[in-house]
Amino acid sequence: MDLDPIVFAIGTLALVVLAFVLGWVIARRAEQAKIGSAEDAAARILDEAKREAASLKQKVQLEARNQQLEMQERNRKEADAQRADLIRMEARLVEREAKLDRKSDELAAREGELNGIRKALETRQTSLSKKEEDLNRLISEQTTALEQIAHMTADEAREVLIANMESKARAEGARRAKEIRDRAEQDAEREAREIIGIAIQRFAGEHTTETTVSVVQLPNEEMKGRIIGREGRNIRAFEMATGVDVIVDDTPEAVILSGFDPVRREVARIAMGKLVEDGRIHPGRIEELVDKARNQVEEEAQRAGEEVVYELGIHDMHPQLVKTLGKLKYRTSYGQNVLQHAKEVGILTGLMAEQLGLDPLLARRAGLLHDIGKAVDRENEGTHVALGLELARRYGEHEEVQASIEWHHGDPVAKSIISVLVNAADTISSVRPGARRETIEGYVKRLERLESIAQAFDGVEKTYAIQAGREVRVMVKNDRVDDAMAQQLANDIAEKIQADMEYPGQIKVVVIRESRSVSYAK
Repeated sequence: MDLDPIVFAIGTLALVVLAFVLGWVIARRAEQAKIGSAEDAAARILDEAKREAASLKQKVQLEARNQQLEMQERNRKEADAQRADLIRMEARLVEREAKLDRKSDELAAREGELNGIRKALETRQTSLSKKEEDLNRLISEQTTALEQIAHMTADEAREVLIANMESKARAEGARRAKEIRDRAEQDAEREAREIIGIAIQRFAGEHTTETTVSVVQLPNEEMKGRIIGREGRNIRAFEMATGVDVIVDDTPEAVILSGFDPVRREVARIAMGKLVEDGRIHPGRIEELVDKARNQVEEEAQRAGEEVVYELGIHDMHPQLVKTLGKLKYRTSYGQNVLQHAKEVGILTGLMAEQLGLDPLLARRAGLLHDIGKAVDRENEGTHVALGLELARRYGEHEEVQASIEWHHGDPVAKSIISVLVNAADTISSVRPGARRETIEGYVKRLERLESIAQAFDGVEKTYAIQAGREVRVMVKNDRVDDAMAQQLANDIAEKIQADMEYPGQIKVVVIRESRSVSYAK
């Protein structure tokens, strides 16, 4: 039996076992070495943490100490300040107490003086009572003696005396009233002229006049036929879309747009211009361009309102109210552009308010919006005053603005000075030369009405309306109206005109009394 392979195998196995044991021993020693190194590192980290914790604790304690010292110092300063305030208050109280003591002494002395005066008054009253009794006795004796001399009783004499006194008092009262009225009118007129003059000098507005027709120029006569269309369908479609009459007459190279609504007329003018420029004129195209023109007019109205509001320095007005205000650009009143008129009234009101020491911004706002109702009175029921007041309330305008809108035609009674200024500025803007037009029929009727009102008074002989109705000359009968009554008659006629007529500005009433003395030498 061959033993070498067995011995070789056993040897090999022994070597493997020995190698395994040696590997295990080496791994064990390496693991123990790692554990020892980790424990050393942990010990070092722990020591460093302890040292940092001790340092942090010391730092926190130091900061807490500093904060405590600062708090103590702050409390000390506050205590010192409170102590100083208490000392000052105590000093003021001592001083006030001293003043009260002095006032008490003064009141006591005054009371003593008043007691002395009261005793003197009582003595004087007793003396006056005695004198009054003596006077009554003398009057009674004189009355008896006068009755015997005049053969009249006391009642009859009293009636005659009262009648004479009433006549003299009436004449004296009329004279005094005339003097007081003249002096008041002079002062008021001087101050009013100064304020209005300053306002007008500081503002000079441009004037534009609108009519009820707009003219659209055409490139040639052939365009008129295209505007009319086959059997007039284009012109009918245009009139239905815009609400404006189109007049095609013999005017060379032009058509006329007629309508009382200025906004619709402007929409029609823009739409017609675009149609002529485009050249494609048919009902569908007409409706399209009319809608675009309407949007353009609304944008222009918004822009016009914003420009006026910005020009007057008003920055917080409701946007819808601004747009409504801009529509006044296309509205006229007696030939005067309403937006321009509103701007003038706003500026003049602000200038006069500034002269009087009032709020000029609020005054300009009230003047600007006084005719806002005219922008919507064509599509709504009611007067422009009522509609304007409703708009102002809806958009939260100031009460002064509402009152100015309500009162700017004089009814009801003015509620504020700004309302009076708006009324005055409205009149100034309306009656300035060239502002408004008046028909000859209305002018004649106004003059006849002025003369008839003055002629209806007792003692009036003839009346003449002169200076375009700004003055009324009244000739009175000399034997029925004296100088004192002439002034009263002028006042009565002026009040009657003011109550019965509506007119811009003021009307001067002049009463003329002529006295003639005739004698003949023989």
